[in-house]
Amino acid sequence: MSDPARRAVVLVGNPAAPYSRALRIARTLVDGGFAVEIAAVAAPDVPDRELDGSVVIRRYRPSGPYASMAAGQASPAKRRALPIRVAASVRRWMFWPHTVRGWWATLARDLEPADLYHACGSLTIAAALAARERDREAGRTSRVVYDAIDDVANSNNVLAVPGPVRAMIRRRERGWARAADARITVNDELAARLATAWGTPAPVVVPNWPDVRPGRAGDGGDRIRRALDLPATTRIVLFQGRLGPNLGLDEAAAAIGDVPDAVLCVIGFGRGFAASQARDADPRYAGRHRTLPAVHPDEIVAWTASADVALVPLPPVSANQRASTPNKFWEALAAGTPVVLGPGLPVMARIIDADDLGVVAASLRPADLAAAIRRVIDIEPEVAAERRRRIAALAAERFSWSAVASRYRALADRLFAAPATAAEARPGGRMVG
Repeated sequence: MSDPARRAVVLVGNPAAPYSRALRIARTLVDGGFAVEIAAVAAPDVPDRELDGSVVIRRYRPSGPYASMAAGQASPAKRRALPIRVAASVRRWMFWPHTVRGWWATLARDLEPADLYHACGSLTIAAALAARERDREAGRTSRVVYDAIDDVANSNNVLAVPGPVRAMIRRRERGWARAADARITVNDELAARLATAWGTPAPVVVPNWPDVRPGRAGDGGDRIRRALDLPATTRIVLFQGRLGPNLGLDEAAAAIGDVPDAVLCVIGFGRGFAASQARDADPRYAGRHRTLPAVHPDEIVAWTASADVALVPLPPVSANQRASTPNKFWEALAAGTPVVLGPGLPVMARIIDADDLGVVAASLRPADLAAAIRRVIDIEPEVAAERRRRIAALAAERFSWSAVASRYRALADRLFAAPATAAEARPGGRMVG
């Protein structure tokens, strides 16, 4: 992975403003000698082009006949007749993933060729395969890595989708995964599930562990209390990351009232951000619920270090969620902040229980969440400080990006040492599903 003439594109099916996994992959590729572009989706509040060191982040605007289906392009919701609503749903299902097909069209026109296409998730893999096909037709050789960050066919997003549509999504993603030159994912549980579903060797496991430099993990500077103008005696209960449904946010808000001298701080982004801000003003929470905007991935560990406990109260509503290890979990451990975990999340629970890194709540009922929070924070300050040092030290040893970056570099080296795959060598049309 040392040829300076090589170019890599990391495809992200959102604005990447920023996206921690894409940055870590991109920086690892830069360290290996690649010129790297993150190809993301344009959005109103972010520039079309910016830099992260030598990594170019370029955001492409949807175009073509599918542009109107792009995320954020829909007209304000109106109450339409049932047949129209059903027809609209069928259209979205048939063209899954419909929100990015206009973006794919722009990439097909404007994306410069690369030697390596790293596809972050199911929204991007078809575009990466299509780019590889264009390269083949032009006499170039390129490789595609499918980064399966979720078990798409068993995720929260398809819980309400009819069975035949879920089967279609499963078949479509399976074909894309099998056509890639290599596959990676974020933990061993997902790797085993996806290998079975796709009929492929297990993806290489590259967890999204934080990239924490020595001495920075606990350098929080009490950022949350300063941002919220809170006294040192107020205990901070933190939820951070993407905000939306099926994340336990309602239960967490209700639980905080049963935790004395504590504030629930929500740091995040996404469609649930406005709802979180509305809770801030709700008299039921009376200053006990505070919302802050998301911070850069390079800074989130330092912010998390200023919390007394981190909440990961995900309801186990899907197979994907039960197997998940979200960023907020690893970032809490990197910061030395103990975790309160919801029940029914066995992958994270095993990690918590093995080294006493927090508490698994008995249920997501507010009373049980509050009891778990109190078990973590109702201890002497000296004991809490020693626990924080122990958790941060363990995370630095076992759960840091430097420990897995070499896996990705080795994968890239193998790809460029190997001949073209059968999928690449086969003539045919664009692989866009």
